Amino acid sequence: MPLGDSYATLPQLKAYMRGSIEDDVTMYDSVLTDALASVSREIETHCNRQFNSADSASARSYGADEIFTLRDGATVRHWLAVDDFYDAASLVVQSAGVTWSPSAFSLYPRNGVVSGQTGWPFYEICASGLTFDPADTSITAKWGWTAAPAPVKQACLILAAETFQLKDAPFGVAGMDQFGVIRVRDNRMAASKLAPYVRDPILVR
Repeated sequence: MPLGDSYATLPQLKAYMRGSIEDDVTMYDSVLTDALASVSREIETHCNRQFNSADSASARSYGADEIFTLRDGATVRHWLAVDDFYDAASLVVQSAGVTWSPSAFSLYPRNGVVSGQTGWPFYEICASGLTFDPADTSITAKWGWTAAPAPVKQACLILAAETFQLKDAPFGVAGMDQFGVIRVRDNRMAASKLAPYVRDPILVR
């Protein structure tokens, strides 16, 4: 899915809501589509990341807030926290006007595995003998995930169905602009599914 797409489709939402809305009923399609888009953006805000994928690489600049140093005995390691990116082959790391060779850094999480779960993107870069310039560091990458994780899609369906039900509530939702009344933290099941994917926000310059 390209950046900005919803994390579940209209047919998937109708299937999830079967019994409330049948597949051949189209009068609510616009409202359901808006609900999917709205809760997808709410998921991104809650998790401080987005789960779709960019088709082409683009550059983003990072500053001192994303650079940190860790000491492992006598070894000093310089790290950069970045937005999620999924393709190491298209990655370009530039700092202080110098383009780094692939041997100058390592990507984490290793092998795309976090807590035994595969499919994770890279989101940290560890410099090997070099340091990141806080005033001039640029990362060019294909941002996002190769595919949205199943729990994210499920949370999207849960929240979109709940959003749709608000139309029948007193003073309920009348349009997309008001869909924000649904919050991830208000739905324990959705919040639980998304909990492993919440990260600290990244400040992109």
